[in-house]
Amino acid sequence: MASTRVVETVHDNGRSKEVVLPANLARVRNWLVEQIIARLDPAITWQRTPETTQQVFQHFQRLYQQAGLTLSEEMRKRLFEAVVDEVLGYGPIEPFLQDPTVSEVMVNGPHLVYVERDGKLEETGVQFDDDEHVIRIAQRIVKPLGRPLDRAHPRVDARLPDGSRVNIIIPPAALPGPVITIRKFPANPLTVDDLLRFGTLTPQLVEFLRACVVARLNIVVSGGTGSGKTTLLNVLSSFIPDDERIVTIEDAAELQLHQRHVVGLETVPPLPDGSGQVTIRDLVINSLRMRPDRIIVGECRGGEALDMLQAMNTGHDGSLTTVHANTPRDAIARLETLSLMAGFDLPVVVIRRQIASAVDLIVQQARLRDGSRKVIQVTEVQGMEGNTVVLQDIFIYRQPPFGGEGKLEPTGIRPNFMPRLEEAGFKLSAEIFGGLSFRR
Repeated sequence: MASTRVVETVHDNGRSKEVVLPANLARVRNWLVEQIIARLDPAITWQRTPETTQQVFQHFQRLYQQAGLTLSEEMRKRLFEAVVDEVLGYGPIEPFLQDPTVSEVMVNGPHLVYVERDGKLEETGVQFDDDEHVIRIAQRIVKPLGRPLDRAHPRVDARLPDGSRVNIIIPPAALPGPVITIRKFPANPLTVDDLLRFGTLTPQLVEFLRACVVARLNIVVSGGTGSGKTTLLNVLSSFIPDDERIVTIEDAAELQLHQRHVVGLETVPPLPDGSGQVTIRDLVINSLRMRPDRIIVGECRGGEALDMLQAMNTGHDGSLTTVHANTPRDAIARLETLSLMAGFDLPVVVIRRQIASAVDLIVQQARLRDGSRKVIQVTEVQGMEGNTVVLQDIFIYRQPPFGGEGKLEPTGIRPNFMPRLEEAGFKLSAEIFGGLSFRR
C-alpha cells in the first residue's frame, strides 16, 4: 500500500522519529484538518498551547466518531499528532522544529527532507504528500506576515514567531518543487562558556578578544555559510560594557544581547507594489543619527559595507560585523566588492585604504569536516604597503601532519594595537601570544 510519512516526537531522548501513516489515513488526516480549521478561531491556529491542543482534540474526537473510524490506539494517537502538527504547526516538519538537537530543517520538494544535527546533515525519510502540501505549509508561514507567495512572488525571506529564519522558494524558480529552509532560533543562545566547551575558542583567545572588544577595536567575523559567524558575533557583543548605547542592524533579528541599552533595527521587505522597503544600508545610515556607541551589523552583504567602513573611520570605534569569506585575505576582497556595490565611482585603492584604516581585526570562523565550528585564524589588519593591505596572523589553527585534532595556537607575534589594549586597562601576558612571561 502506498504510504506517506509523518513524524512524532520521542520524548525519552528528545529526538524525532519517523512513523508511517498509510495513504488512506493521510487522506483522512487532510479531511480532519480541513474540518477542524473551519471550526477554530483563525487567531489561534498559530498558538500551540495546552488550551488550543485541547480544542483540537475535542473537535478531533467528535469528527473521529462521526467518520466511524476504528483504529488501534497507537494509530489513532499518530493520526491525532499529525492533525495537531498540521493545524497548530508546520505539518510533517513540526517535530524537528521542536527538537532541540536540530539546528536547521531543509525541505527539498515534497519527498526529501534533511536536518542538521551537530553540524552534520541527515536525510530524515519524512515526506509531504505532494507539492501542494508543501505550499500549504509555506502559505501558513507567510500568511501572518502579510507576504505574497505565488508565481509573481516565488521567493520569501521571513522570520517565524520564535525568531527562526525561513527562506521559501517555489516553482518555477525551484526545480525540485517548493523548497523551505529554516534556520532555528536558539531559545538559549550559546555563551562564551559554551564555545569554550565546544572547543570553538580557547581561554587565551577569549581573554584577547574580550580586551579587543572593550578597547573598541573594529572587528570583522569572517566565515562560510553555517560556520557560526552570528553565534560568535553574539558572544563578542556580550563583552561590550553595559554603559554603552548599542545599535544592532540585521536582516532577520538573531542577536540576543543582554545589555540594557540596546536598540535593535531590522530590514523591512517591500510591499507587493514595491514600496516600503528598508534595507541594511538604510539602517546603517540611519543609525549614525542615533548617537550609537557601538554599531553591530549582523552581516554585510551589499553597499552598506562602504557606509559601515566610513562609520568606523569617523569615530564609531568598536563596531562589529560579519562577512562571507573563507580566509581573512578573502574577507578584505569581499569588503572591496561589497563597497563597490554602493554605486560610487571610487578607485579600488581608495576603498582598500578605507578598509585598512577602518578594520583592526578579522576573526575567521570555519565549520570543519567533523561538523565542529572553530575559530581557525585571528588576523590583525596592519595598514597599507603600496596598494596591498598588510595582514598579520596573531592566532592560527594548526593541524597535525599525520592527522588528529588540530589546535588554535598563537603565532608568537604581538599585535601593533597592543598600546590601545593597555590604555583600556588590559595587561595581557606574553604567554597569550606564545612568548614567555618572566617574573622577578
